[in-house]
Amino acid sequence: MTGSSGGATASGATTALPAGGARDADAPVVRHVGDTGAHWRRRIAYAVMIFYAVLMFVPFGWSVITSFKTQADSVNLSVIPNPVTTEGWTYLFERLDPSLLRLFANSFGIALTVTISNLVLASLAGYAFARLRFPGREILFLVVLATLMIPDQLRLVPVYLLLNLLGLTRGPLEYLGVVLVMAVMGTNVFLMRQYFLSIPRDIEEAARIDGASFFTTFWRVMLPLATPALSAVAILQFQGTWNAFFWPLVLLERQYFTIPIALTFFRTEFQTNWPPLMAMVVLATIPILVLYIFFQRYFVEGIAASGVKG
Repeated sequence: MTGSSGGATASGATTALPAGGARDADAPVVRHVGDTGAHWRRRIAYAVMIFYAVLMFVPFGWSVITSFKTQADSVNLSVIPNPVTTEGWTYLFERLDPSLLRLFANSFGIALTVTISNLVLASLAGYAFARLRFPGREILFLVVLATLMIPDQLRLVPVYLLLNLLGLTRGPLEYLGVVLVMAVMGTNVFLMRQYFLSIPRDIEEAARIDGASFFTTFWRVMLPLATPALSAVAILQFQGTWNAFFWPLVLLERQYFTIPIALTFFRTEFQTNWPPLMAMVVLATIPILVLYIFFQRYFVEGIAASGVKG
């Protein structure tokens, strides 16, 4: 039933009112009905996520604060440095050997090369395992997954002997040795295979009907559709290589060291020089943070879609 002017329908969110503004005694009272439980569950979920995000930010914030402390004050649990000093940052830019710029160049060069290598090789292998039919395909894929269970320490000796035989453990060729060890990772092959399996076969079959070869179909049809998965692989691999410690430590000489190895420069037998160490941690975190900010949408899409079909 509809009231006088200014009223609303009985099925609306308000009660119909007569022109005088007084509510009719016989008119039904209509109240908004909603899922109050879902509303509060959403609020609790947001509160938990915000708390978790702040909790994860605490170590980074503490690193920033400690980088501006003196060595004596760095062991105190104080939020405000007393006194505030930039000695830790000055140490980084003036006293490191090799220099900070050289360390970043080494890390960035190796991480970028390894990331590109994994994008190319993992996408090719993932497409082959997902779409091509050849004898022993499933067994070979299981072998690839089995490599994930072999720790680097177990294959240290044979890998080092092989690289030494090839002359990749001396001089600038040490960079190539590190790249070859991490050229393609089983995890990335698995992610790319899973994503290609989630793409409908109709798209691929249409390209084949038009006369496209397997490689043309892969390069011009399937690979552009796999952009989210490629972004996820790029972020994960760049982060993993940027933070890599074991193989660079084993294969590289001091002048070719990377950022993670340089973090050990500030620790001696009897003490740790915390301010420059925390300053280095802050600088080492920035490239990964920037990379994730720009590609986070593709990262989430790629990880989600890679687990759709197996």
